[in-house]
Amino acid sequence: MPGFCVQINLQIVWLTPAILAHKFRALMKPAHFGAGFFTKHGPMKVRSSLKSLKNRHRDCKVVRRKGRVYVINKTDPRFKARQG
Repeated sequence: MPGFCVQINLQIVWLTPAILAHKFRALMKPAHFGAGFFTKHGPMKVRSSLKSLKNRHRDCKVVRRKGRVYVINKTDPRFKARQG
């Protein structure tokens, strides 16, 4: 059986590839990153200033939602960005 043993909190636990994949998927759920963080083009850019990012494409728009500033682009989602 593939896998390996690790000691966690004075207990010996056998970790198989299926258990590791399950724990990794649980960490990558949108609840940990916020809905919309991951797109099919990769994660959203997070920058301290959006001044240069708003000029990357002609359809980029700067919007404010829930106290955060975002750059959105409905025609090409890879230009998504968030400030902060």
